[in-house]
Amino acid sequence: MVLRDIVSNFLYKQAEKRGWTRAEDVYSRSIRYGGRYVNDESILESSDVYELMQDISNQIMLAEFVVEDENGQGFKKHKALKTLENPNNYLTGSEFKKLMTNTYLLQGEVFPILDGNQMHLATNVYTELDERLIEHFKIGGSEIPSFMIRHIKNIGTNHLNGVGLMQLGRETLEGVLSAEKVLTDKYKKGGLLAFLLELDAHINPQNGAQSKLIKAILDQLEQIDESRTVKMIPLGKGYKIDTLKSPIEDEKTLAYLNVYKKDLGKFLGINVDTYTTLIKSDLEKAMMYLHNKAVKPIMKNFEDHLSLLFFGRDSKLRIKLKINILDFVSYSTKTNIGYNIVRTGITSPDNVAEMLGFPKQNTPEGQAIYISNDLSKIGEKKATDDSLKGGDGNGKAKGNEDI
Repeated sequence: MVLRDIVSNFLYKQAEKRGWTRAEDVYSRSIRYGGRYVNDESILESSDVYELMQDISNQIMLAEFVVEDENGQGFKKHKALKTLENPNNYLTGSEFKKLMTNTYLLQGEVFPILDGNQMHLATNVYTELDERLIEHFKIGGSEIPSFMIRHIKNIGTNHLNGVGLMQLGRETLEGVLSAEKVLTDKYKKGGLLAFLLELDAHINPQNGAQSKLIKAILDQLEQIDESRTVKMIPLGKGYKIDTLKSPIEDEKTLAYLNVYKKDLGKFLGINVDTYTTLIKSDLEKAMMYLHNKAVKPIMKNFEDHLSLLFFGRDSKLRIKLKINILDFVSYSTKTNIGYNIVRTGITSPDNVAEMLGFPKQNTPEGQAIYISNDLSKIGEKKATDDSLKGGDGNGKAKGNEDI
């Protein structure tokens, strides 16, 4: 019995090494493929989802924090800006914005903490409302004062918790990640080429000769690690090896991914087909689509909570995120836009020069606002003085007085 147990344990371990969960799988010819569990890291391993999140969080990462009063007057120097630009010793301001956005998108909520002149993003926060509907925050059993922390939620239908990609698209994510893993594993293992061993006799786990032959065949097949390797396996009478078609059909798996991967974009606030089409035809429109559909609402939510975190409810000051959408368009597009906006009185030549990467001239002419095709300064051009006059074209006649 002891010898038999030793042999059984050995065979069980060999079966485990080959990927089977039970030794009986050798004889039942069944292999169970594991699924993929969804977590923060596994989601980011899916290239399409990662790209969408990157596009959204990169826009917010490139935005700049400003402090404004109720009249929209900005403050270039404010202690709140110093904290936002250098939140702590392990994150820069840009990294902080990107991490806050990615956490918000995945988890549906994020918890910024203001501790003196440092900011942190808390994890494993437990929240609850008391009988007075005041929210309390606990981390590891310790309560955090409500004036130090904000609960930024991607609001759904629950006033206490937000909803993110992990909750809204969990089933879709699990299917997509599992399908991607199956295809990756298939080609990583050389296409999962399988063989069928046929015996004239009944397969009996107690038959030592059969077990020995099966093991020898498996060992030989596992040693094939190159496509040009050839193995000769001599078989006795009644034994036959046939190749099996891989149970993983690429076309069906890819068709599944083509449908359901796009659905994940909807949980991030965008239609992937629309976004992809716009990127191919007009990058500026694609970035504006992404900005208006996904980025702008997130920025507004961040602004509201960070303003309350820094200034409280009674202050007239607000934290704002300012983004230059032209950061996402081509240089030739910037040049055309710059040329046109000077002529339409939207900005000055110096502002356009800065946008295109050239130094400002810092002259009165470079800082002036111009309009129309002769680039006259606004305020100096008498645009309507002669607009009702007719005559010889030189402004000498008063018009058609006899009509």
